[in-house]
Parts: sequence; C-alpha cells; structure tokens
Amino acid sequence: MTTTGNTSKNVLTSDVEIKGNLKFSGELTLEGRLDGEIHSDGTLLLGDSAAINGTIDVGSVVVRGKVTGNVTAKDKIEIKAKAELFGDIKASKLVIEEGVTFVGKTEVNPNKVSPTPPPPPRTPDHLKPVEPVKPGLR
Repeated sequence: MTTTGNTSKNVLTSDVEIKGNLKFSGELTLEGRLDGEIHSDGTLLLGDSAAINGTIDVGSVVVRGKVTGNVTAKDKIEIKAKAELFGDIKASKLVIEEGVTFVGKTEVNPNKVSPTPPPPPRTPDHLKPVEPVKPGLR
C-alpha cells in the first residue's frame, strides 16, 4: 500500500492481515496483523488489536498492541499501557506508560549526540611512585 500526500489518514482495521512490506505517508492507524516491515516518515498508530512481527522504521509511532521486532522512529516512540514490545527501540524521544511489557534495549538520543570517550583512568595516589628523600634536606 502506498499513499501520497502528507495529510492523508489511512486505516487498516482488525480484519486486515498483511505479509510483506508496508509503506505509507501521512498517518496510518493499523488494527490488524502484519508480518514484514513498515517504512514511513509519517506517524504510525498501532491499535489494541494490532500484532506486528517485523521491523518498524517511521517518523513517530504510538504502540497499543503487540510488536515483535525492532522499532526505530526519527522523532518519538510512545508505548501505551498494556502494549507488548519485544525488540530494540531507537528514537529521539520515548514515552512508556505504566503497565507496558517491554523486553529489549533502548537508545534515546534527543540531541543526536555521539558518545563521548570515557576519561582516562586516574592512578590512585597510593600507587604513584614516591620521590626519594634527598639526604641533608629537612
């Protein structure tokens, strides 16, 4: 399914099952099942009955159903109460409500900052070499 126009709102109801890749623009509400990948710069709204088995790469996403796979959003990922997400997530912003089941790793980086190297290890004072005392100097 491919739609055009950034203001379009699309709905796939709970009786829809898709095996394959899904691309859309604008906003998509998905209540059905999908085995495959979802790609968009738009907003994906996964309803309570949604079941996704695959990769999601979108502008932003609101998860209410079940997702098994990695989720990447350019802007924000919102995981609502009772949602289940099994996979790694990456976004600029992340909202997780109480009651969510989430198993995976997160990378939240609002300023797109690259990691800074750790500071060099300090040698503890008790391990530093001691200067010998010169005779005659007191």
